[in-house]
Amino acid sequence: MALPRLRPLIAAFALLAGAGSGSDAPDHQVPLAAPDRSPEELVKLRAACPDYKHYSTYPHPPFSDGPLALPFQRPSTVCRTFSSSSVEVVIEDLSNRMKDKDLAKIFENAFPNTLDTTVRWHLDGTEKKQQSKHYGSGHRGRWDAPQSFIVTGDINAEWLRDSTNQLAQYQVLTKKDPKIENLILGAIQTQAEFVIESPYCNAFQPPPPSRLPHSANGFGDSVHPTYEPSFVFECKYELDSLASFLALGNQFYRHAKSTAFLTPRWFTALETVLKVLERQSEPTFDPVSGRFVKNEYTFQRHTSAGTETLNLAGVGNPLNAGTGLIRSAFRPSDDATIFGFFIPPNAMMAVELKRAAELLKDAGKTGLSNALHKRGADLEKAVWEHGVVKHKKYGDVFAYEVDGYGSSLLMDDANVPSLLSLPLLGFVDKDDRTYANTRKMVLSQDGNPYYLKGRAFKGIGGPHIGLQNAWPMSLLVQAMTSDDDDEIMECLKTVRNSSRLGLVHESINVNHVTQYTRSWFAWANSVFAQTILDLARRKPHLLFGEGAEPYVLD
Repeated sequence: MALPRLRPLIAAFALLAGAGSGSDAPDHQVPLAAPDRSPEELVKLRAACPDYKHYSTYPHPPFSDGPLALPFQRPSTVCRTFSSSSVEVVIEDLSNRMKDKDLAKIFENAFPNTLDTTVRWHLDGTEKKQQSKHYGSGHRGRWDAPQSFIVTGDINAEWLRDSTNQLAQYQVLTKKDPKIENLILGAIQTQAEFVIESPYCNAFQPPPPSRLPHSANGFGDSVHPTYEPSFVFECKYELDSLASFLALGNQFYRHAKSTAFLTPRWFTALETVLKVLERQSEPTFDPVSGRFVKNEYTFQRHTSAGTETLNLAGVGNPLNAGTGLIRSAFRPSDDATIFGFFIPPNAMMAVELKRAAELLKDAGKTGLSNALHKRGADLEKAVWEHGVVKHKKYGDVFAYEVDGYGSSLLMDDANVPSLLSLPLLGFVDKDDRTYANTRKMVLSQDGNPYYLKGRAFKGIGGPHIGLQNAWPMSLLVQAMTSDDDDEIMECLKTVRNSSRLGLVHESINVNHVTQYTRSWFAWANSVFAQTILDLARRKPHLLFGEGAEPYVLD
């Protein structure tokens, strides 16, 4: 192996350059302060932090003691964008106990990756309150602290879905770590502002009070409703983005037992979500008159990729009346849907509406709670009535997409929410017969056109990258939805062997594991961390050895 011979050179580079995530952040972005450093010294040190997008493409010491000698890819302490002592304790506890030191090194890099590299802006409430006065009395409470802007990784924008998933593994720490609690509370409040302003959009620029520069996506899309480009990075309407906003608050309440996020702005965001759900439940043709009814949301992009735009003048294919399902123009991969009744986010939204109903009931909002519970229950019923089809080989299965006219699409994509992830979403138990049939279908090449196999890697991919790249995320979801030890370990080892830089990539060429997309993709690293924490609780012997006790954070 050539890697050990590079170690002296790499170590020298690390000492000279340090590690980091970029130097264009305001001073208050990084809440780390070495006790022996003055504020002036810290500013100079951070200015020397290299861009993590570049840094993550090279291996750095110390290397794991496993056969793969995987590198340490965390930024140096002063360059990290957020710190948590409780996160460091979990890393030390698990890394020391794990038998496979290569897996342990990936966990050491992946578990803190969101905190280390993607907290681009955070107000914890100790700063001078100066934001709200800029917006007038009609926007009272807007951008009030705490606030947290969490980028996806190598793109300086926040996706609602990605950021919710990036923070999910820290939710369990909120009750014991006030800094994590404050960070996630801030993330909820920032997402609320995004939803209020542009509920049909999926990705957002740095918030105006952050004074961070925004960037253009370079596409010049034609979208209705219109949006402000300095506020929105991309405006693809994805139902799971709105479900993810609800999920972030629901997870926070479950673990922190706090309703601090139930502010007037959050309730305004919730009202905005419900209006979108109502409008996107409308059919393409009026069921009484039969006349065409143009959808409120349209999207057109000048592109040669059919998955990047909507046909029929930006409306998408027709959808029938009477299903009770909600339209989604795009998938969590940011690819366009073929049939707009996309089943995984409908299932996710049903779950999150009912969970929000429970927390609102506990908060004394009985009327609103009842309304949300009914909306969620109705949507759950619609998924079962219209989202289940008969497969000639696998029996009753969940379709990926339907149109209400009888057409359905049988496939799955690696991105969550997916059909494979339905138990993780809380929609079904993994032993449910329809789900079990669906799982067999989507994990086979004769049932899922995007289940890809090659000489070096296998898993579910999708149209976003192409027909030779499967996503490690799909293998991690497969592991978390399995009780079979052999299957779980095969998934973990496949991901481990493809993570040569000590981080989990977006996708891997199934014939050449050294060919990948995105060295820095925080969502995938978070899913890896969630998988390890799940197995540490559920299957500790797989990680720690026979007879090991479960490792449970909550």
